[in-house]
Formats: sequence, structure tokens, C-alpha cells
Amino acid sequence: MLLRTFGWSFGITLIGLAAAAYFWGADGFGVVLILSVLEISLSFDNAVINATILKRMTPFWQKIFLTVGVLIAVFGMRLVFPLLVVALTAHISPVTVVQLALDSTKTEAGLTYAQHLDAAHPAIAAFGGMFLLMIFLDFILGEKEIQWLEWLEKPLEKIGKLDQLSVVVSLIVLMLSARFFAEGGAETVLLAGVAGLTTYLAVGGLSNLFEEAGEEDEDEDEEGAEEAAAGPAAPAAKNGKPAILVAGKAAFFLFLYLEVLDASFSFDGVVGAFAISQDIFQITLGLGIGAMYIRSLTVYLVRQGTLDDYVYLEHGAHYAIGALAIILMVSIKYTIPEIVTGLIGVAFIGLALLSSVLRNKRLAAAGDVPEL
Repeated sequence: MLLRTFGWSFGITLIGLAAAAYFWGADGFGVVLILSVLEISLSFDNAVINATILKRMTPFWQKIFLTVGVLIAVFGMRLVFPLLVVALTAHISPVTVVQLALDSTKTEAGLTYAQHLDAAHPAIAAFGGMFLLMIFLDFILGEKEIQWLEWLEKPLEKIGKLDQLSVVVSLIVLMLSARFFAEGGAETVLLAGVAGLTTYLAVGGLSNLFEEAGEEDEDEDEEGAEEAAAGPAAPAAKNGKPAILVAGKAAFFLFLYLEVLDASFSFDGVVGAFAISQDIFQITLGLGIGAMYIRSLTVYLVRQGTLDDYVYLEHGAHYAIGALAIILMVSIKYTIPEIVTGLIGVAFIGLALLSSVLRNKRLAAAGDVPEL
């Protein structure tokens, strides 16, 4: 199971590190290795959130996520997308941006590629921060079968019954961030934040729409089968059916949702990677190797049923996302070390895992479920 899930990641790691050593020598090898480890260590909460979404998809779409999704994550989000961001925010032609990226000493308007990307950070942070904040708010304000921090989650669930409260809160956070953190670039922050919010609502809304349509078709098919069978066992089979796995258009938009989520997590890492290396190919290779492990870990969590066994992991990951969203908005003005972001995420995940283990022990002692 472990080798089947992580096989591609192991293979890409060996090939990637060998290529780094061949093209850039020992120094390049070390840089790529460090970037890979950082990407993995700082993105575990990403894997947990991905798993909560991926487990709703059919095996076919899970494979798409692990194959096509990896190509999008590595080459799209960590290579092409930063180039587009620089081109749009600095108003530079794509050809010039590529030339800047290939030559770390070349400048345009007095700035190198890394400096242009750093200058685009407020827009990047606003987009990613709003997208992640919506994920957190929809979770914490929504109804949950299992609660972790009941003293906090119960009252928030009651407040969350107000329609579109998560959108209102997000817009308030965005306006305050533009007012107090955006020094001379409030308009850019507002536009980028609204774009992140709109992307979340559009992709998530379309996915939910097609998923609900698929469930209605499924229910109609089952009702027809029950009427034809006219047997007492049919309703019981319906009530005991497993959760419907989404496919088709619903799965496609869930896939897009996952890719945007990955982008929101990776933005800050791409910008921060330039503190370690100025070579865009070293950065792409290092972060790409890390992205492979995050995807493999996501699939592993789904196939092992880890989220069902340790029920608070999803909560911990969402709290980590909420913290990351706030950090991104604050980082519009203040520099937040990546190690701080990573430790906060690890802390929430670790506490959630510990709480899950203790819960399982209590239930096992009460005879409700076997201890894991």
C-alpha cells in the first residue's frame, strides 16, 4: 500500500535530485533537497484538507488528481503561474518576464524577477487569503456531525445560520486589511481579494450544483428500482447505502477547487523560496518534489480511512487554514517567517491528532469502538 501510493513520489525524488546534482552540482542538490523538505513539512494541513475533498470523488478522479493534478501543481502553479502574476502586476510582457526568470541578474524597471514577484505579494496574499478564509469560515460556521472545540464551535454554528455570514465576514476582513495593511496599494488588495472570494464561490458553487443534481438522479433511479422490486428489503438497502461518490461535472469542479486550493497554499512558498535560491528551475524542481509527496499523502489518507479513524484531523486542518489566511492578510504589510506559519499548522494538526487518539481510547474503554 505504501509503495503503491508513494511509488511515483519516490521515483520523482530520485530523478529530481540526480538531475539537480548533474546540472548544479552539490550546492544545487542541497538547495533542491531543502526546498523539497520545506514544502512537505509546511503543507501537511493541505494534504488533510485535500483528503476531505478527495474522498468524495470516484477512484477515477482520484487518479486524475494524482496524475494530471500533479502536472498542474508542479508546472502550472509553481512555474507558469508566478510568471503570469509578475506579468500582470508589473505590466511586463510575458517574454520579458521569462527572460528575467531565466537570468537572476537581469532587471526590468530596476527590479529582478524575484523582486517583482515579491512586489506582487500583496495581491497574491489577498487572493489566497480570501480563498482560504472562506474555506475556514464555511467549515467553522457550518453544521458538523462531530465537534472538536465544543465551547467555540457550538455558538459559531448557531451564528452561522445567518445566510451568507461567511461572505460578510470575509469582506470585512478584506476591507480592514486594505485599510491597515496595504500601503499605497489598497485597490490592488481589494481587487485581488474579491477575485479570490469570487473564485471560491464560483468553483465551489458549481461543484455543489452538479453534485446535488447527481444525487437527485441517483435517488430517482433507486426509487424506480424499489417500485419495480416492491420488496420490503429495498428501503433498508437505500437507507444503508454508502455515501455517493461524485463524478462527471461535479467531480471536475471539485478537481478545479483542489487546484485553486493548492495554489493558495503554494503562493507564499513560491515567494519565500527565493530567499533560498534565485534559480527558478531549482525552485520549481524542489517545490515540485514536495508537491508530489503532498498528493501521495492525500491519497494515502483517503485509502487508509485516516480521517474516519482520527475524526478531529479535519478540524485541526481547517483551524490551520484559518490561521494561514490571517497570516497571509497580515503579511501584506509585515514579514512573517515561513517557519512560524509551518509551526502553527503542525501545532493544530498535532493537537487534533492527539485529541482524536484520546477520544478513541475513551470510546474503546466504554466499549463503543475498538481502540486503534
